[in-house]
Amino acid sequence: METIVGNLTAEGMKIGLVVGRFNSFVVDHLVEGAVDTIVRHGGDEANITKVMVPGAFEIPVAVQKMAQSGNYDAIVAVGAVIRGGTPHFDYVAGECVKGIGQVQLQTGVPVSFGVLTVDSIEQAIERAGTKAGNKGEECTLAAIEMVNVLKQL
Repeated sequence: METIVGNLTAEGMKIGLVVGRFNSFVVDHLVEGAVDTIVRHGGDEANITKVMVPGAFEIPVAVQKMAQSGNYDAIVAVGAVIRGGTPHFDYVAGECVKGIGQVQLQTGVPVSFGVLTVDSIEQAIERAGTKAGNKGEECTLAAIEMVNVLKQL
């Protein structure tokens, strides 16, 4: 049986980073985690293109444009949607994840989902580098690994 496993080497990779600015007090830490992860795994900060969009709802269209360009090995999407007292959270979070998933399947470009979908500000802070780790770092590791897996298929 052949087993294909991706490594975590980002050397030579061109990575797009799509950032939803809303809730920037949390999202900025996710971005720092993503960039740091790329560099620590052999990537070059000069090969990262960061695209800022208003919020999580706008992330999928920017991801789509980047993926269709053919200029990126992977795209990392980060943002934060924090539940409030209305159903708005469900619509924004649901459309964001659905849009990102569709882009990944349609283009074959790995897109990593680092958009926090949490119930409270405290949960967001925990996932941006405190108790629960930095989800920007974690999703970037997944993107790097997927690029290396797909190269072998």
